Amino acid sequence: MAVKLFSGRATTYLSERIADAYGESLGQVMYKQFSDGEMSPFIAESVRGHEVFLIQSTIPPSDNLMELLLMVDAAKRASASSVNVVIPYFGYARQDRKDRPRVSIAAKLIANLISAAGADRIMTCDLHADQIQGFFDIPVDHLDGAYIFVPYLKSLKLDNIIFASPDVGGIKRARSFAKFFDADLAVCDKYRKEANKIESMRLIGDVEGKDVILIDDLVDTAGTICKAAALLKEKGARTVRAACTHPVLSGNAYENIENSVLEELVVADTIPLKQSTSKIKVLTVSDLFAKAIRKIHDHESISSLFIKL
Repeated sequence: MAVKLFSGRATTYLSERIADAYGESLGQVMYKQFSDGEMSPFIAESVRGHEVFLIQSTIPPSDNLMELLLMVDAAKRASASSVNVVIPYFGYARQDRKDRPRVSIAAKLIANLISAAGADRIMTCDLHADQIQGFFDIPVDHLDGAYIFVPYLKSLKLDNIIFASPDVGGIKRARSFAKFFDADLAVCDKYRKEANKIESMRLIGDVEGKDVILIDDLVDTAGTICKAAALLKEKGARTVRAACTHPVLSGNAYENIENSVLEELVVADTIPLKQSTSKIKVLTVSDLFAKAIRKIHDHESISSLFIKL
């Protein structure tokens, strides 16, 4: 059974890198667009009996998600042996519970839509919450961004390293890095009345004279990260860096980062950057996904792709 890789239009740059790392070229997908904006993707080669991998981050606008669903349906109806959906950045993952009355659990809804379209397997990286895997009734391969961040952080050769979480919700992720590097942990405890608006923040832990690495799964407006970095500097940190897998970077994010005390923001290429800045360092997850695809095709465990944090 041969593997065929296809890409949606949102993250073609990453799909090409994954295909190159895998050793195959991307299959051809053509698009018909109606005058009202309705799209119709067309897989321009036979996939009958093939193991198909469709690569697309579900970043805004919502057309990117719709495009992915249509591609899944097209591959299924074309008699693909299996349809594997590779979503480097799983959008809507922040809406994973009812945190107030009369709201949608969007992450569950998206999981239902992908399953209903005909996907046989999901592959993604650094979900906002691990338990989102349970929203799916099909296998989920949840890859870990530590695969690319740990080697880079080691290369910095920082003598006095300490890891920090920009909020209480990210403690588990930051603690894993601290444990791996045998380093201490600090936490920035924030209070906010609504999304993207921080009311106050305080530090738990000692960062005096330390090289601090803030760890998070994504960075959106960069308000939390930049405010946390300023607080850490206030408390005596020697340097502050941040490692965040998904560079959502909306609103004034680029300006916030450029004007912050951060030495650098290290991100993955799961989402394309809208502009460049000297403070943002991009690492690629292409090799990680290519290796995972090969192991799935060969019916092998993907455990070797995880750094034991």
